Amino acid sequence: MFDHLQAQKPDGILMLMQMYRDDPRDSKVDLGVGVYKDASGNTPIMRAIKTAEEQLWHAETTKTYVGLAGAPDFNDAMVKLVLADAVPRAAVNSVATPGGTGAVRQAFELAKMASPGGRVFVSNPTWPNHVSILDYLGMEKVMYRYFDDETRGVDFDGMIADLKQARKGDLILLHGCCHNPTGANLTDPQWDEVIKVLHDTGATPMIDIAYQGFGDGLDADASGTRKVAAAVPECLIAASCSKNFGIYRERTGILMLVAGGTDKTIAQGTLNFLNRQNYSFPPDHGARLVTMILNDDALRADWQAELEEMRTGMLGLREQLARELEQRSGSNRFGFLAQHRGMFSRLGAAPDAVVKMRDDSGIYMVGDSRMNIAGLNAQTIPVLADAIVKAGV
Repeated sequence: MFDHLQAQKPDGILMLMQMYRDDPRDSKVDLGVGVYKDASGNTPIMRAIKTAEEQLWHAETTKTYVGLAGAPDFNDAMVKLVLADAVPRAAVNSVATPGGTGAVRQAFELAKMASPGGRVFVSNPTWPNHVSILDYLGMEKVMYRYFDDETRGVDFDGMIADLKQARKGDLILLHGCCHNPTGANLTDPQWDEVIKVLHDTGATPMIDIAYQGFGDGLDADASGTRKVAAAVPECLIAASCSKNFGIYRERTGILMLVAGGTDKTIAQGTLNFLNRQNYSFPPDHGARLVTMILNDDALRADWQAELEEMRTGMLGLREQLARELEQRSGSNRFGFLAQHRGMFSRLGAAPDAVVKMRDDSGIYMVGDSRMNIAGLNAQTIPVLADAIVKAGV
């Protein structure tokens, strides 16, 4: 039967990674892979994670399964981190998942069960795996305007006009902060406008928050998510610990269902059921480390201090790149780079300019000109700035 399998479309980012590895130039710069890097190009293990791992090694007495929903203390700690006091804890059902991707997949599965004919409104552009998973599940998607190629900011008027076409039973997928791939975020007043549309249409919001703490700080980055959760009768939230705890390979995430008016036993039972069908019990090692850090004052303080160093470091890189480009181009048209937040920015370069930067200067970024700001350092920023100007961006 396997001779009937068809070749799958290759992942563009994975292909870009291979091209980068095969490039012999010492001056090459990797801005494609979506992981945090320090100034040396390494993805470090955070100090608090190392300390927690050592403590866990001494204290852990079993490797038996946790429950289908994951460890309760992990769920409690993550709900508190993301939502704070925006909604009562009793109104939030949750399950631990294998990373943020697992949470997104489970959220889509849940939406399909709850509203089989519902559509999913997705920002244009969005993280490619959102679209890939929806296509695989056979769910109808509707792209809504989001990024303005001229201003490199949010096309908010277009976004609102498109979202007004949603209806009850539809899902509206929103990025909680640090929009991937553009880096362009909604303001607080814009979140309020989105909430009004949600009320008017009856559509259900789903928020993917994968970069909390990478933009303007832990609480500021969660403010939009908290506004929505507090204002609507029900919503889904997919959160990841990969970036802000640096535990990419531990696959640690959580899916939250905020629905105070829904039978809690049925809601939680359905989440547990979906976990059972996909992977049974979620992984616990990363979740255990996150729980230890969030529930220990000293570990949490060290984690937040290092996360803040990472966040401000990326802001510094953005500001330096914007300055270098202003000097070389003689204009402030790249000022948006200092305004964007998170690891990514969409440069707005044409595909041929992206290829030219790669061929001429060894600059590797995704074909739509998304670049990982964390892949830069003080020495490579001038190289990138020269390449951008020479490519005529």
